[in-house]
Order: sequence, then structure tokens, then C-alpha cells
Amino acid sequence: MFGALARRLFGTANDRLIKSLRGTVDAVNALEPSLESLSDEALRGRTQWLRERLAAGESLDDLLVDAFATVREGSRRVMGMRHFDVQIMGGIVLHQGRIAEMKTGEGKTLVATLPTYLNALTGKGVHVVTVNDYLASRDAEWMGRLYRFLGLTTGVIVNAMSDAERQAAYACDITYGTNNEIGFDYLRDNMKFRLEDMVQRSFHYAIVDEVDSILVDEARTPLIISGPSETSTSLYADVDRLIRDVRPEHYEKDEKARTVTFTEEGTEFVEQIMRQAGLLGEGGLYDLNNVSLVHHAQQALRAHALFSRDVDYIVKDGRVVIIDEFTGRMMDGRRYSEGLHQALEAKEGVAVQNENQTLASITFQNLFRLYPKLAGMTGTAMTEAGEFMEIYNLEVVEIPSNRPFSRDDQDDEVYRMAKDKYKAIADLIGECHKRGQPCLVGTTSIEKSEYLADLLRKDKKIKPQVLNARYHEQEAHIIAQAGVPGAVTIATNMAGRGTDIQLGGNLDMRVAIELAKVTDEVERTRRIAAIRADVEDKKQKALAAGGLFVIGTERHESRRIDNQLRGRSGRQGDPGASRFFLSLEDDLMRIFGSERMDGMLRKLGLREDEAIVHPWINKALEKAQQKVEARNFEVRKNLLKYDDVMNDQRKVIYEQRRELMQGDTVSADLAQMRAETVADLVQRCIPRRAMASQWDVPTLHEECLRLFGLDLPVQGWAAEEGIAEEEIHDRILGAVEEKMAARRERYGDDIWLMMERGLLLQILDQVWKDHLLQLDHLRQGITLRAYAQRDPLNEYKSEAFEMFQAMLVHLRERVTQVMALVELQVDPEQDIQDRVRSPRRPESHPRHEMAHAMAGSGDAPLRHPPMRDPANPETWGRVSRNEGCPCGSGRKYKHCHGSLK
Repeated sequence: MFGALARRLFGTANDRLIKSLRGTVDAVNALEPSLESLSDEALRGRTQWLRERLAAGESLDDLLVDAFATVREGSRRVMGMRHFDVQIMGGIVLHQGRIAEMKTGEGKTLVATLPTYLNALTGKGVHVVTVNDYLASRDAEWMGRLYRFLGLTTGVIVNAMSDAERQAAYACDITYGTNNEIGFDYLRDNMKFRLEDMVQRSFHYAIVDEVDSILVDEARTPLIISGPSETSTSLYADVDRLIRDVRPEHYEKDEKARTVTFTEEGTEFVEQIMRQAGLLGEGGLYDLNNVSLVHHAQQALRAHALFSRDVDYIVKDGRVVIIDEFTGRMMDGRRYSEGLHQALEAKEGVAVQNENQTLASITFQNLFRLYPKLAGMTGTAMTEAGEFMEIYNLEVVEIPSNRPFSRDDQDDEVYRMAKDKYKAIADLIGECHKRGQPCLVGTTSIEKSEYLADLLRKDKKIKPQVLNARYHEQEAHIIAQAGVPGAVTIATNMAGRGTDIQLGGNLDMRVAIELAKVTDEVERTRRIAAIRADVEDKKQKALAAGGLFVIGTERHESRRIDNQLRGRSGRQGDPGASRFFLSLEDDLMRIFGSERMDGMLRKLGLREDEAIVHPWINKALEKAQQKVEARNFEVRKNLLKYDDVMNDQRKVIYEQRRELMQGDTVSADLAQMRAETVADLVQRCIPRRAMASQWDVPTLHEECLRLFGLDLPVQGWAAEEGIAEEEIHDRILGAVEEKMAARRERYGDDIWLMMERGLLLQILDQVWKDHLLQLDHLRQGITLRAYAQRDPLNEYKSEAFEMFQAMLVHLRERVTQVMALVELQVDPEQDIQDRVRSPRRPESHPRHEMAHAMAGSGDAPLRHPPMRDPANPETWGRVSRNEGCPCGSGRKYKHCHGSLK
């Protein structure tokens, strides 16, 4: 009560913030007359003037008014678009590192030019992040005209670009790109072997378009770079054939949590059919030796029970392609992890690809928190304001619209049966089409969009435009003309489409398509005038018919997605309307208590073909959506808590890699590793304050042979009167350093220093990759610790730290061993730089990396001397892993001197 009274008297915090921006907007407006009188050259010269002021010690905030006024005037001259006052406000909010919520059609793309230009003056680079390659390319070209006019460079990052092209794009003042491309470039850069091969500069400032889609919806799935593992894929097809016989009573499905598990009866049934098929041997399905079968059976069950074709994925060109549940877009190149994608491929009868092993990964939360300054813009962020503040420390500011809002958001219509709902939708579309009112219909899956399209063609003789993942390439063209009178557009999930629906049609898109081959300027000018007149005429007809009517065929789990769909109508004060149709058979209604509601509606006498319309229904649905959103937030927050553990370790490894590449030499690092390895070895075999009789001298001798290739008289040293472990440590370390100095002298400084860096980086990457795999395995089973009344997250933190410490010890030993034993054969006629420079690692072939790590650097082969001295590992050359060890121990080489653990 008191809160409402205070808001009425003093305004909300958002209102007060908007009011505080008015003075800055007025200052920008005051400069407009003086800038209008400047020549193009003088206006462009202001960029250098602003940079000089920045170099002289002024801050970006000091330059804001002058910079924004310069951009506004440049935009008016180059693109014919003058920033509105509310767009200036949006630009200030973005520069402050906040999220600007602006309704669809308010010109967010143009708003971003203001803070982008201002922050690009530093020369450190600004990233403008979009949701797909089309928008990145479009905005880079469209807004790039303005930036080039003002003397700034613009680049764009899209799929299938070479490293050289990416370097050039990131080196520009302003770089447009998708969240996926920027994230994968970050991971790939931290897998490179030379600084000059890295494509990104240090992060400085990013503006994220459709910020809720990228930082919330997509944040549940981390970015992963993976390489193929050695696991066979034939088992997926074998298990899939058996799982098809599983009946609903054999498993329990929780659609809220998206989980499915075998019942006791189901487990017995699966064991029986697996035994008959010869897949299950001794013991039960859940015995330790059948862990792989459990994994395959569980994933096959998930593929059949939880995932639906044309809803969660489509099959295209013999591949299973994931469909983004929030945007309806195909996610080419993305695959489900932990064998689920392989199970779906087996289900659909397409070629089953190899399972992958993680080489590098990062969540979007931790990726974007790497930016010292981050901002975002969208039409729908207020519903997730708490998450943005908690996870990213980003405040959401609602920017008022330029013109009064006039869309009619009607109450939902709820039907008992889905068929009645679709009939009512078709009737409404028919009415709108008849009076020339454009319609945009939002569906939740490809299957439902095509069902509705068929219904309209058969019953209403209407030919709608269908936009879903099957017609992804025509997306912008279809949406651009959705405002033409009488147009009916059916779209799967309208989130973040990024192309304005303008009543009468999109002039620029029509010109681009219809005049693509017209080169004569006179003819082109005449045709453009005719298209402009036609668009204006159609706009008046659409306005007279009531503007764009948005129809939702069901509610989404997230209110933001519903609001984004509604937001396509009512652009820049245009009239419009929206209405959602629901049935008790919809997923949201079915999962969240439709039985009680169905019983209630029956008691009220609601017939099958009738609808109930009441504001209370809207409130009940909103509460259901809030519950789902809260659960999804917990999922994302939980994912982040676990990734934060890995993120701390990832920062250490990536910083270490960069330091190793930046230094002139890594010799000091390797010397420290050798010293620590010797210290650990001596400590392990000769514990402090232990009696000489308790020393493990044989193991110390064997380990010196294995790690350093040195047959040292450790037994004799230990027998000396009064010798201490420090003395033995110093003698071993001295022998190791003497050997390494001799090897360096033998190969020469140039070859040796390059080999040191190359091998160190390769081995570091290999042990890090193995560590990631171990963390994946730990994460999969850690939740079971809750049954023992232990917190899984704390258990994960503790064990992950211990594993990281063990990884560092293993790294030191492995590097020391390889550097002590590796042999290089260098062709003297070949240029040294070509032979030993650090290799570029093939990211998709981790086994190839391992071969390089053991063989040395580049493609230099191991030397294979004709005679082997059992006491001198340097004479052994290449030894097969399964060959008897040349030392004469009788064990295989891989279990003796070839052991890497």
C-alpha cells in the first residue's frame, strides 16, 4: 500500500532515472543547429578531435554529448534517419553498462550506434552481438555506412571465415558477430600455439542485441568445442532397435523436469530383451561392468520418450539438426552431448556420428562476464530483471516509446479441445483476411505451424506464408512483407527475429529484391518511387483494417516469448491487436494441472466448442509461467555454480598459456617444473624425518629411469654414512640439469627453445582435455552424494580442486619426462623455422595432438638408432607401446618406461 502511494507521488525508480537523462538529451539537442552547418569533412574531423580529447585525459562521459550529437548528424546525412530523443536516452543507458528495454520498432539497431561510436573512440574495439549471421551481416553493412563516414572501421564475424579474415574483423574499431562465433573464437584462441595466430583482442565493451534471448534463453547450454572419441557407435543402433519395444508402463516420464527413468518392470524387460539380443552378459543391467549399456539404454529412452521430430529437431540432408526451442531456428553445428545426439540419429535411421570428447567449454554467463563493460537491448527484459542483476550485475531500464502505445491486447480464449481452438483461430484469421488486416500467427513447433497452414488452405482457401526452421533462409523476406494488407504469416517462435514488420511492407527489402538486376539509375529511381507509393497505399489500407493482428496459438513457458510475439504489433504508435488461444491439451496447460481445470470447466457447463474468456484465466496462466521461469532460472543458476568451479581453473590455464606464448623463452618454467618434479619424487620415496631403513630407494631409482632416462647410483648414495634427503635431492636435480644442458647444446638454442614451447603447450592442452573429461564424469554422478546428506556442489568443488592439483603434478611430470626422452631428427637442408615452429593443432583430432606431443614438435620424426643400450634410454629411439621394454624388465614398454602416469 505504502509502496504504491510512494510510486504515485514520486514515480518509480525507472521513472526517476529516465527523468535524470533529460538534461543530457537537451544538451545533445542544443548542439544540433551548429553541427548541421558543418561540411561532411568537418563533421568527420570531429572523430579525431574527440580522440585527442580522450588522449589528453578526458573520460568517455565527458565526450558523450559531443559524440552523440556527431552520430545523430552523421546518421541524418548518411542514412536519412535522425535519432529520436528516446533513442538518445537508450544510447545513454547502453553506454552506462545497463540493459535498455525498448519496444519493437523503436529502432534499437540505430540506438546502438551512439554508445558504439563513443566507446570505439578508445581504439580497444567494441563488439555488437546479434543472434544470427544474417543480422550481423545486415547491421554491419547498414550501420557500417555511418561508421565509415565518421572515420571508423567496421568488421563482421560470420560462420566459415578464415582466421586471417577473423583477425582483420576483430582488429576493426567495431565488430559485429553472433554470440556463438565470438564464444567459439575465444575458446579456439585459447587452443592456439602462437600469439600471432590468435584472432581476438582483449575484450573491452559489448552491446548484446536481443539480450534476453542470448543471456537467458541460451544460457542453459554451454559452448563446447569437442573432438571425436574412440567409442564405437554401432551400439546406439543395436540398443535403439530394442528400445522401440519398450511400452509406456515400462518408464516414468516427468515432463516438467524433462526426465524419464525405467520402472522396475521396465528394467527387467530391458534386461530380458538385451540378453536375447546377446548384448547383456553376466549380471544385471545396473552391474558395474554394464555401465555402458545403461548409458545407451537411458539415452535411447530419452530420444524416444522426450524428443519429438519437427519439435525439438528436424532431419535435413541426412543429419539431425537441433531446433532452438525459443527462436525456432536451426542450430547447425550444435549437437546434444553425452550420446543423446547419437541416440536421436539412431532413432531417425541416419548415419550415427562418433561421440565427442570436450576439448574446451564455457557458458555464456562466464563468457560475457569477461567483458569489463557490458550492455544489452531488447523489447522484453523486465520479467527477467532479477536474473540480469544477480548473474550479470546489469540493471534493466525501460525506455518510453516515441509515440503513444495503441495496441489492443485482448484476453485469452481457453477451449477444452485443441481441435476447437484451431477452428476458432482459423475463423479469426478468415475474418482478418476478408477485411484486409494482416495477421501474424505464432506457433510453438514446426508440426503445429504446418497443421494450421493445411487447415487454412483446406477450410478457408487462404495461402499463408510459413516461417519455421524448414524455411530458415527466407526468414527476413517473409517477415518483411508480413504487414501487407491481407497477409497471413505463420511463424514458429517469433523471438528475436530482428526484422521490422512494417505496415504496407518493408520498402528497403522490396527495393533490394525487385531491383537487384536494375542498373540504369533513371529507371531505378522511377521504380523506387513507384514501390514507395505502393507501400504507402498498402500501409493506409492496413491501418484502416486495424493494423497487424498477432495471434498466439498457445502460451509458451516464458512470458517473454509471448510478449515478444505480441510486440511485433503496435510499432511506432501504429494500431494493432493481439489475442492468445489455448486449450487444455496444450503442453503448458496439460503439464500444470489441466485435470482440475477441466473438471471445473465441466461443472460450469462449458461445452467442447465453447471458449472461456476472463482476466482471471490470464492471471492464473501468468502464475504458472512464473513457476516455470523460476525453475528455469534455478537450472541456469545451478549450471553457473558448477561452471564457476571450472571457470576458475580455466582462467588459470588460459592465462598460463598466454604467458607461455608471450615470453621470449619457457626455459625458466621448465626448470621450475623439473625442480618440483624432483622434489615431489624425493619426498615420495624419502619422507621427511624417516629413517634410512624406511627409504624406498628401488622406486626412486626406477622413477629416475622412467622420468629422466637416468640410471643413477641412488642405492650407493643412500648407503653413504649420514647422507640426508636434501643431498640426494640436490644430486638428482644436478644430474637432470646436466643432462638437459647437454641436450640443449646438442640441438642448438634455436631448435631447443622452439621445441620447449611447442611441447609444453601441446602437453598442457592434452592434460587439460583429460581433466575436462574427468570433470564431466564427476559432474554426472555428483548429485548422488545428496543421498548421503552431503551437498553435491561442495563435494564437486572439493574434488575438482583435488583433481586440478593432481593435474598440475601430472603436467610437471609429463613435460619433464618428454623433454628428457624425446629425440628429434632435423634435416639440415630444411629451414629450421619450418621444421620446429609450433604446430597448429587440428582441433577435431585429439589423437593426432597426442602423437605430436610424444614425437616432438611439428612433423619431425623420432630417431630410431640401430643399437639399444638397456641402461641408456637415449639409445632406444621409437618403441612400440606394446613392445617389451628395452630396459630388460620383462614388462611391456607402456607399463614400464613408456608409462605417462
